Amino acid sequence: MQQGQRPAGVKNEAFPEKTMIFGLFRKKNNNQAIVDRQYAVLTAAARMPEIYERLNVPDTVMGRFEMLSIAMILFFRRTRSSATSGQEIAQEIVDAFFQDIDYSIRELGIGDNSVPKRMKKLAGMFYGRLEAYSKAMDTGDTEALALALTRNIYPESPVPADMSGLAGWMMAAEAHLSALSEEEIATGSATLPPVASPPVASPPVA
Repeated sequence: MQQGQRPAGVKNEAFPEKTMIFGLFRKKNNNQAIVDRQYAVLTAAARMPEIYERLNVPDTVMGRFEMLSIAMILFFRRTRSSATSGQEIAQEIVDAFFQDIDYSIRELGIGDNSVPKRMKKLAGMFYGRLEAYSKAMDTGDTEALALALTRNIYPESPVPADMSGLAGWMMAAEAHLSALSEEEIATGSATLPPVASPPVASPPVA
């Protein structure tokens, strides 16, 4: 996805508003370098090969949309308790995410008349995931989170995929982000953790 301008949005306060991507397109210049750096880190984390190789996320256009959404949601949740600067950065990062989606849709040759409808649908998907994942994560319910991930990532699959690994990574990522300092958030230096290596099986006892 190509980062371009991004629309101004609502404040990052417990996620009640759902209109942020439909505002006027503008960005605070003093945040640009910070936002660009942080956005690049989050999108790179969402594209880690291990996510697709080990955690049952399909390496498809929609699978990558799901992981980018998850990365944005994790960072957005972290900044709920941040100072105004951290919340503004998070807002601009989510706005950049939606602007990249808009750009990608147009690059695929979708007609201009269809883009707003598709954007509205994708925005609804994002906020639905934000609400569902936050509900599970606020209570530390990894099983409920895994079920929500299965519903969203494999909505039409007759055989439910095991998303417990991805749910566990998201819980670990939330803990990792929570441990970061406010300075790291404010300077665009937050990271997401790598996917844990699978345990090595013990050799059989002779």
